[in-house]
Amino acid sequence: MPIQIFCSVSFTSGEEAPGPLGDVWGPHQQQQWDNSESEEEEEEKEKEAARKEARKGHLPTDLVAFANSCTLHGASHIFVEGGPGPRQALWAVAFVLALGAFLCQVGDRVAYYLSYPHVTLLDEVATTELAFPAVTLCNTNAVRLSQLSYPDLLYLAPMLGLDESDDPGVPLAPPGPEAFSGEPFNLHRFYNRSCHRLEDMLLYCSYCGGPCGPHNFSVVFTRYGKCYTFNSGRDGRPRLKTMKGGTGNGLEIMLDIQQDEYLPVWGETDETSFEAGIKVQIHSQDEPPFIDQLGFGVAPGFQTFVSCQEQRVRGPWEVGVLRGRDGVQLIYLPPPWGTCKAVTMDSDFFDSYSITACRIDCETRYLVENCNCRMVHMPGDAPYCTPEQYKECADPALDFLVEKDQEYCVCEMPCNLTRYGKELSMVKIPSKASAKYLAKKFNKSEQYIGENILVLDIFFEVLNYETIEQKKAYEIAGLLGELLMAPVPFPCHGHGVTPYHPKCPMSSSSPAIPRGLSPNSVVWNPCESLRGHPAGMTYAANILPHHPARGTFEDFTC
Repeated sequence: MPIQIFCSVSFTSGEEAPGPLGDVWGPHQQQQWDNSESEEEEEEKEKEAARKEARKGHLPTDLVAFANSCTLHGASHIFVEGGPGPRQALWAVAFVLALGAFLCQVGDRVAYYLSYPHVTLLDEVATTELAFPAVTLCNTNAVRLSQLSYPDLLYLAPMLGLDESDDPGVPLAPPGPEAFSGEPFNLHRFYNRSCHRLEDMLLYCSYCGGPCGPHNFSVVFTRYGKCYTFNSGRDGRPRLKTMKGGTGNGLEIMLDIQQDEYLPVWGETDETSFEAGIKVQIHSQDEPPFIDQLGFGVAPGFQTFVSCQEQRVRGPWEVGVLRGRDGVQLIYLPPPWGTCKAVTMDSDFFDSYSITACRIDCETRYLVENCNCRMVHMPGDAPYCTPEQYKECADPALDFLVEKDQEYCVCEMPCNLTRYGKELSMVKIPSKASAKYLAKKFNKSEQYIGENILVLDIFFEVLNYETIEQKKAYEIAGLLGELLMAPVPFPCHGHGVTPYHPKCPMSSSSPAIPRGLSPNSVVWNPCESLRGHPAGMTYAANILPHHPARGTFEDFTC
């Protein structure tokens, strides 16, 4: 494209002699140029007045022209010349319905995002070894009859439902040394000396094919009195692991429940038991047993097989990826997608948080506040409740707490939870062929073997574990994506109407359109002004006088 370089010449008023161009143009051309400048000044004044009116809030509102040139769908069919009619009314109804549907969709998506949904992912992870869980077992009978003396019976009468004037109907043991020591009767010491001893109940114990014994168990107190936990991980004992799955690769024990030591039932109380057998709970070493509510029963006369599957629940707690046991990655999410509890808890009795720890801690504080004592299985240094306090205060308070008061003990799901799924099956023991042999081996009768002996076999089904992980289901990126894909009406301006730019308000410095040019022949940027005219302006061919038409050319700055 040929480039032509030209210069601008300014003229001065007064009696100054005309320059060379003045001599060339002549008086007639000079007068024509002066008239052109005066007309441009008048147009500039008119536009300045229009801008002042616009700044005052009186913008020109040619609604029909605006609607015809607007990109908003339906506007050109609603605002037409000649006033509204049936066609315009239908278009207006359709426009309002479409706008309402759009706003409903936006509101629905925003509401769904603010509900903070999450999805749960289930995965199975294979491993070469698994930590064996803790196994707590309790005899359903808390006190041996052979250890019960008459002073003990009088002391326990409120818990056993026995009146002091009633005849117990069974032979009692002679009073022990504690009856003459002068010390106040302590229920914890009584349970400790009169419970079923593991040395007497445990007939056989094997773990992963190797022998085990009472030394592998730890003492723990529950609502059933004195109980025993295998593989507790306490007192410096390492947690046992298993390398294989299936029967024979876990814990196998044979127990004698000693039904001939069960106390008679003299009355119904919260401490009365009508069952014969043991209660068992399989749990993590990081949580205390809650066997009276979470344990399952094992009956005598049967061999019970318990196939376990470890499950690790990972909930929303904090941002990050942590390395867990056995090399599994644990992903945590922040609230408000979940309301799980942190790993540590504000407790004087437990270090790590779990639902059972929270329940025991809460029940202990509730009883200390209302009864000024604690039950035998509760931690702390408050005095133990007497049998009278058990009957009159402790048991009713716990019943009220569990059944009625839903606000005092609110235990949230922990962020890290290891639990064990169980599948139980059983077979009859002893068989007719083995009854005589077992009776001879343990020096008991065949009837005693059938009524008191049980076998418990706990093992992992396979050497893997399940992970249950929570993730966000709907994030801000999904919300913005759905909203941006919707038919959002964008701001628009009509042709022939002065466009408004948010960063370039109309002002007196805006350039004027040169004379001889139509508004549509000018392309300019409202944000820039250079030498009194817009940048990038294209001129008509006859913009300068006495210049032949040579096509459109561009002005530029050297």
